[in-house]
Amino acid sequence: MASSSKSFVLVVILVFSTINMSFGARHLLQTTKPSIPSLPIIPTLPTSLPPLPTMPTLPKIAMPPMPAIPTTLPQPTLPTLPATQPTLSKTTLPPLPSLPSLPTTLPPMPSIPTSLPKIPSIPFLTPPPATSP
Repeated sequence: MASSSKSFVLVVILVFSTINMSFGARHLLQTTKPSIPSLPIIPTLPTSLPPLPTMPTLPKIAMPPMPAIPTTLPQPTLPTLPATQPTLSKTTLPPLPSLPSLPTTLPPMPSIPTSLPKIPSIPFLTPPPATSP
């Protein structure tokens, strides 16, 4: 019964808080709108630009005349080749060394042991001997 009275009180509180919120919202809707301030006046830009300053005149410089380029250039003289080529003396080369001979048979393979060697035991890693017969 106590839980139903607590829930009833909770519902009543929620109803009243909702009513207060709706009155606040209605009050906000009924207020007048604030006046918007006017925008500042933007000055107009001039339509014509001021005239540009005149270009200064540069003094004329007297240039020396360019030398004349010859139309035909001198051709270099090339040496003439001899009519016959000299013969080179015939030289004989020494014989190439012979390669060592390779064995044709393979050496015998060592035998693979069939039994493994005994591994020595370490005394402190071995279990103690059994005391019972």
